[in-house]
Amino acid sequence: MLDALALPFPIDSRAGAATLRRAVVDDADAVIALLSDDPISASRGDVASLEDRPAYASALEEILADPSNDLLVVELDGAVVGTLQLTSIPGMARRGARRLLVEAVRVRSDLRSSGIGSAVMRWISDDAAPALGSAMVQLTSDAARTDAHRFYERLGYVGSHVGFKYQVPRA
Repeated sequence: MLDALALPFPIDSRAGAATLRRAVVDDADAVIALLSDDPISASRGDVASLEDRPAYASALEEILADPSNDLLVVELDGAVVGTLQLTSIPGMARRGARRLLVEAVRVRSDLRSSGIGSAVMRWISDDAAPALGSAMVQLTSDAARTDAHRFYERLGYVGSHVGFKYQVPRA
């Protein structure tokens, strides 16, 4: 858990007043639903299967126990409608610059374009990154997510690198 983050944080959106807060174990099902609500994630296996729930719950507990990680959710009218993971990474490059890595940003499909995602990403750059001493915020986005790329570029993010992944074979 990233203790330096000032949470909960109020979010104004066209859908109404929401709250960005730290996830708790009881949010696991809502986060799983958000991941599976995305066609690209679903194609990778995030299909909200009951048999996968223990793996998700274990991951959530591990994230929340790690002082360099946090899982956040956006709550609107008592429902979790968004999520993201933050990881604070110390580095040697760029004169020892700390990076804030943003992963698995999701907003419920019926609330996309409501301003929730923009508000969360502005909070990350304006509040979270400085609070954590980060020199930069970085994220990756699947090459197929062209709408997401335009979204991040509108917020000032620059597609400056090419990312590579290696899928480790399961034993």
